Amino acid sequence: MANILIIGCGSIGTQLAHNLAAKGHDVTGLKRNPPKLDVGEVNYFTADISLAYQLEELPLDFEFIFFIVSPDGRNKESYQAIYEIGLTNLIDRFVKEGASPNWIFISSTSVYGQSEGEWVDEESIAQSDNITSQYIRQAEQQLMDLNPQNIVVRFSGIYGPGREYLLRMAKQQSVIQKDPPYYTNRIHQQDCIGVLIFLLEKSLAGVTLEQCYLASDDSPATMWDVMSWLTEHLSCKPPEAKVNDKEVVMNKRCNNQRLKTLGYHFQYPDFKAGYLELIK
Repeated sequence: MANILIIGCGSIGTQLAHNLAAKGHDVTGLKRNPPKLDVGEVNYFTADISLAYQLEELPLDFEFIFFIVSPDGRNKESYQAIYEIGLTNLIDRFVKEGASPNWIFISSTSVYGQSEGEWVDEESIAQSDNITSQYIRQAEQQLMDLNPQNIVVRFSGIYGPGREYLLRMAKQQSVIQKDPPYYTNRIHQQDCIGVLIFLLEKSLAGVTLEQCYLASDDSPATMWDVMSWLTEHLSCKPPEAKVNDKEVVMNKRCNNQRLKTLGYHFQYPDFKAGYLELIK
């Protein structure tokens, strides 16, 4: 069993913490506002990672660290606070004391700048024009350079209970680009947790892992196909075709073969499996 720190305990981080604790691991969650009453075997450390002094009492005996943070806003300052300032504060805290835990850094497929429906994988160029994505990519590289055993996991669009934006969108008869096709990628939040546990267990078993894994389901799909299927199953009006938008970004198809070759099996291999459950 391992001593594990989870930085950022939102929905996924909290579920991951309880899953790992149930498996017998010692789990600490770092959070600015920990729950006052938390059922289970998870300990909490209160801190804002962008403030170095709040990390001075953080224990250093962790074997693994999961970095699963969410910015306060979708702006440069919010991303800089956690992916540059916060991450550097954490690394400095461990490095100065000679501690070297293995990091599993949760990233995003937004680091890819491809926008013409190309297939991307872990070897594809990750160079986005978006400043917030650039901060994520910079953080990825910082951890990969720190230790070759550190792992980056790039999640595509996360959905599941509480993340039902497309269901709301489908009920409003949205105007969607149809031609040329606009590809989207997603992963169910239960598969996010599944992937992270899977990679941890592989590492604990001594399996040599790659430094980067792209985590997205088996079936990239066009937004038109997704919304058409959703409206049909919700008994709503179908979407209207949008005039070609030449300014689209993040139009790509994610290849998850590296993760599947390692042995991971998706609980929700495509959007239909996941959304049908949500609709029901």
